[in-house]
Amino acid sequence: MNTIQIISGILLVIASLIIILVVLIQDSKDPGMTSAITGSSNDSFFGRNGSKTRDSKVANFTRVAAFIFFGVTLLVNILK
Repeated sequence: MNTIQIISGILLVIASLIIILVVLIQDSKDPGMTSAITGSSNDSFFGRNGSKTRDSKVANFTRVAAFIFFGVTLLVNILK
């Protein structure tokens, strides 16, 4: 193993742990049975301005971590 493979392996472990933690932090987007029975809607201020909420920032962070994981995985396989 050369140093690039070792560094990329460490990056893969870190990226995978970040993805696991960030996915566990995210709230479920499933409205559940309560809204199906009551017919309620989530059209609130935070629903309309979703790009500025904590959930959208966490979702964007998940996408970035997944992109890094995918890129490093490709790099490891190309350099192999």
